[in-house]
Amino acid sequence: MTIRVLICDDQPLVRAGLQALLGSQPDLELVGEAADGAAAMDSAARLRPDVVLMDVRMPGTDGIQATNAITSGTSAGMTPSPGSGPDAPRVLVLTTYDLDEYVFDALAAGASGFLLKDARPEDLVAGIRSVAAGDALLAPSVTRRLIGLFAHGRARGRLLQREAGLGLLTGREREVLGLVAKGLSNTEIGAALYVSENTVKTHVAHVLGKLGLRDRVHAVIFAYESGVAGPF
Repeated sequence: MTIRVLICDDQPLVRAGLQALLGSQPDLELVGEAADGAAAMDSAARLRPDVVLMDVRMPGTDGIQATNAITSGTSAGMTPSPGSGPDAPRVLVLTTYDLDEYVFDALAAGASGFLLKDARPEDLVAGIRSVAAGDALLAPSVTRRLIGLFAHGRARGRLLQREAGLGLLTGREREVLGLVAKGLSNTEIGAALYVSENTVKTHVAHVLGKLGLRDRVHAVIFAYESGVAGPF
């Protein structure tokens, strides 16, 4: 299946490099380019890409604002639908800036991934495929710091809501959530719990559905924020 990709970056050289990279992959199709957040929102509504590669710092409407509009389905021409939905492309944030505030804001806006522009081309291509498939990813340099901040008390303001959400999960679903937070794949979780990979996929889907979470990245944040998983 061909993955339709929209590039949003204010630097022409970056867009040209990404265009060349996408063109070298038979399963990736560049459907459009945008130089700022407002243009990205409009292009996402018109072109209906599967994945948007989104820069953060741009003139006018920045990447965070555009991500929120695109993932919530409130871009012009889209039917508003909170969270992910049939009209909401996946957003993979691609930025030069490894700053906590950008990571938190991007995830809060509904991004499915966060990579730095110094990532290897093959990692970016793999990231696009992963996000298009419904998974999520964070740059390795970001993951441990992000989890550590949550584990040590950042964003504890929503703790009561998180605890209430945990009450919706069965014991096995909480167990699966804890293993997801440790970075285990579905295959590894199945081996640890002596169940099939399909059973694990079902548990993960139930966890995301019950807690209203978009993907595995947000499940990891939830697990550390609510105390299901302890600090490293």
